Amino acid sequence: MAEQQLCTFWLNKIYFGIDVRQVQEVIRPQVITRVPLTPPDICGLINLRGQIIPVIDLQQRLDMGKSARQNIQLEEPQGFNIVVCSDSEVVSLLVDDVGDVLEFPENTFQAPPATLQGRMRQILTGAYPLAEGFLLVVDTEKILNVKVI
Repeated sequence: MAEQQLCTFWLNKIYFGIDVRQVQEVIRPQVITRVPLTPPDICGLINLRGQIIPVIDLQQRLDMGKSARQNIQLEEPQGFNIVVCSDSEVVSLLVDDVGDVLEFPENTFQAPPATLQGRMRQILTGAYPLAEGFLLVVDTEKILNVKVI
């Protein structure tokens, strides 16, 4: 039986997962340098051991409302950064908190819940049922491809 490993995280009290094969690393909050004239879901840039990486506010990218982090000084970073790789692109996803790496049997995978709308429905590949709800699985390719959304 094939299993899928997911790096789990929380965003606005909702439980999400992302394929662990696309996660480079999870890092503590970093100082973010703002970049003028960027879309609202781009927080800015971080310097990760000499590599300049754009930071995406995943809450805004998923149309879950404005992030509380938008109202704070960026010199006081909060949340966590999940650094993901897709092809040759490396970006950081800003999330509220991180969980564990969990394994799920692929035969329990379900289509995204019908109640989801907008960008979130387009970006999610599906969900795994849990005793206390669902773990929503994010498609990394679609997060990074702004043209899709």
